[in-house]
Amino acid sequence: MDNDDNKRRNSSFETIDILINRWKNGTLHEIIDDWRWIFSYSMRYKGAIAFYLFLGIVSTTLGLVTSIAGKYLIDIITGYDVAKLWIVVAVMVGSGVFSLVFNSIISRISVKLSIDINNDIQADIFDKIVDADWMEINKYSNGDVLNRFTGDIGTVSGNAISWLPSIIIAVYQFVATFFVILHYDTVMAILAFASAPFMLIVSRVVIGKQREYNKKVREMSSKVMTFEVETFYNMDTIKSFGITDQYSRKLKGWQKAFKKINLDYNLFSIKTNIYMSVVGMLVGFTAFGYCLWLLWTHAITFGTMTLFLQQRGALSGAFKRVLGIIPSFLSSSVSAHRIRELVQLPKEVHLSRSTELDDYINEGFTIQLRDVDFAYISDKQVLTSSCLEAHPGEIVAIIGPSGEGKTTLLRMILGLIRPQRGDAVIQSAKASVEIPMNADVRHLFSYVPQGNTILSGTIAENMRMAKEDATDEQIIEALRIAQAWDFVSPLPDGINSRIGERGRGFSEGQTQRLAIARAMLRDAPVVLLDEATSALDVTTERAVLRNIIQQKPNKTIIVTTHRPTVLNMCKRVYRVVNTKVTELDEAQSSRMAIDF
Repeated sequence: MDNDDNKRRNSSFETIDILINRWKNGTLHEIIDDWRWIFSYSMRYKGAIAFYLFLGIVSTTLGLVTSIAGKYLIDIITGYDVAKLWIVVAVMVGSGVFSLVFNSIISRISVKLSIDINNDIQADIFDKIVDADWMEINKYSNGDVLNRFTGDIGTVSGNAISWLPSIIIAVYQFVATFFVILHYDTVMAILAFASAPFMLIVSRVVIGKQREYNKKVREMSSKVMTFEVETFYNMDTIKSFGITDQYSRKLKGWQKAFKKINLDYNLFSIKTNIYMSVVGMLVGFTAFGYCLWLLWTHAITFGTMTLFLQQRGALSGAFKRVLGIIPSFLSSSVSAHRIRELVQLPKEVHLSRSTELDDYINEGFTIQLRDVDFAYISDKQVLTSSCLEAHPGEIVAIIGPSGEGKTTLLRMILGLIRPQRGDAVIQSAKASVEIPMNADVRHLFSYVPQGNTILSGTIAENMRMAKEDATDEQIIEALRIAQAWDFVSPLPDGINSRIGERGRGFSEGQTQRLAIARAMLRDAPVVLLDEATSALDVTTERAVLRNIIQQKPNKTIIVTTHRPTVLNMCKRVYRVVNTKVTELDEAQSSRMAIDF
């Protein structure tokens, strides 16, 4: 009996206890709801599931037929009665071949269905995640969302198709095997039936210690993984501080702690295995001794004894599989619940009348925030009674200390967040059409956020994120507007040159210009630049902004900045300080530019 068997048994009892506790405290309905959700996907493949179940039962039946045929073959050989030898051999070979074929088909169907349902769930959940309210989805870390999207969906899809057929097949095998043994000998059937649950009852003695060690190993594994991920992600910082030796020592320390916990767990497992193996041998020897006594008294044949011993193991195995399905059942429920938490997040606001604005794209749009209040946390106000407006053909600047709310203003303009009081609207410049900011007006915006947003791939692939069907000529024109063509054109592969992860291979100023070019390729009437020219020299920065406004005179451009050169080009300047957005007059703007 190996360590995996012990883990499965302990896991089975733990999950049975959980199910019982949930039934007692009234939360079992949550598991039922989770599995109803899972079955909503499973039922799309009910025909395939029925076929899977049919093949499983046939395969199990053929396995029993093979075992019974083996008994008669042994009896024929030991009794020197060869009259029916070839019939029995034919039955054995035929049932064995058919069982092999059916098992292969089952495996193929199971994998195909698992992949199909995994893809179905991922496609549905992906759409719901990307359409979730920005504030709500950001309560979850990216790692947690990714883990739910891959790991939890994988767990659900792996069991959604096979769980019900597997438990039916396992129960069928258990019952059929029990009655086969019972047909030949009642006492042997009782011994075979009692062995598996007896082993499981004995194993409960070590559940507490096993759970404790499992928890310690999982916690330590998570700590080591967190250290490794953070180290590799921040490798540039670690190298720049010259502390690689320090991190090497830290890794060895984590490895030492991880080793100690695993060795302690291993020693406990060895002791447990010895104890469980001794108990298993006693049960097995009891059954074996009983078979020998029956054989000695000529109550059974040698073939029947072989069948008993073989099916005793099969019965115990079937019983373990039935209980082993319970952890998978509960694990899938937990994973489904975690997925459903994302699915049930509030969705972004969509206003169907937003399409009314599309008729006025050429005239441009005015952006207005009117007396808006906003707070990420209820007791910490970010914006209070704040106003802002920007018109077509203007560059409007938002300035202020870091962390005061400049990026929050841009998020509100994009409709990612909504004011808790006041209005955030987009208006057509020449018609009385006004729409509150929402997800359906974002196609009117080009946005360049802070930080490096360049992905691995070619320059052209990065550019076409903004416009999937863009021609090479359109890409090159956008690069020219962003002053990026000067360094892209000399590259051997031009716009098809590859970029490393996070823009590796290009300077910070170059990646900023590529990000601006991507936004220009979109050619939206409203452009939002969040510190997007911070890494550019003054001459390049001014040239980029002039090119943007000249691309189409109707563009409304809003920038957050610390650069005085931008302020000198702006129609209006807003300062964010102490939750208030204040418009500076021309004299204040000039002084502010000088003070920068």
